[in-house]
Amino acid sequence: MKKSLYILTLLFAFGISHAQKDFQGMAVYESKTSTSDMKTAFSGNKDISPDMQKMIEERVRKMMEKTFILNFDKSASIYKEEEKLDAPATQGGGGGMRMMFNSFTGGGGTFYKNIRDKTYISAKEFMGKEFLVKDSLPKLEWKMESETKVIGGYNCFKATAVKAVNMSDFRNFRKKDDAKKEGEAKTDKEKTTNFLENFEMPKEIVITAWYTPEIPVNQGPDNYWGLPGLILEVNDGKTVILCSKVVLNPKDKAEIKAPTNGKQVTQKEYDQTVLDKMEEMSEMGGPGRGGMQIRMNRN
Repeated sequence: MKKSLYILTLLFAFGISHAQKDFQGMAVYESKTSTSDMKTAFSGNKDISPDMQKMIEERVRKMMEKTFILNFDKSASIYKEEEKLDAPATQGGGGGMRMMFNSFTGGGGTFYKNIRDKTYISAKEFMGKEFLVKDSLPKLEWKMESETKVIGGYNCFKATAVKAVNMSDFRNFRKKDDAKKEGEAKTDKEKTTNFLENFEMPKEIVITAWYTPEIPVNQGPDNYWGLPGLILEVNDGKTVILCSKVVLNPKDKAEIKAPTNGKQVTQKEYDQTVLDKMEEMSEMGGPGRGGMQIRMNRN
């Protein structure tokens, strides 16, 4: 009897171990970045007509609404944007514009993170060149809060953290406060050309996340991780990433494998490449004709 019980215990333990090894999940996330500050960016710019301003704002708004798929297991995940076809009526050169926005706002490509090794590999295409960004996962000092809410039927807990800004992700632009703008008064001529002068790149942003211990993995969208449960929502004040669907142990399992194509660089090297290109475009009279004139806070 004891021998039979011992065998059953071993089989049960093996079954749990095997199930954990084969465990996989899939989560769908909807990402929206606020473009409410766009009106401020264009205000006073005599080079852009009201109709053109509205068209640009609407196109940018649509491009800042993205859907991502996260495939994950106990130790690794793949986060990738779901490709969408633009409606024929809105195409009109929109493909190139979408590619440009993807380059500057973290869209497109594949983001692989390995929780066990605490590393990530991000495949990116920037200005027609492929990059493979390999670096350590950001270690966020999460503060566990007492608030709870339900997302998609899962009980979630709130956590907050202060995160260093990724300098190559232009979703991090923030509107300058009035005091700063008054201290950096521009001439009327400059106002008609430097249409992004009202923005700056902060050094840090506050992250609010909601995670569910009911799915006990240290995973989440994008480069978020490190909480005792799958992160179902992230909010940094401008961008909200919200999970709309979760499938555990799907019938068709995805291949969770790191991308390999592209020039290998660190995150700092990639950021510098993007910033150098922005400065080059500004000197050439790039976006906004007179340049972008954005305060980067790079120190």
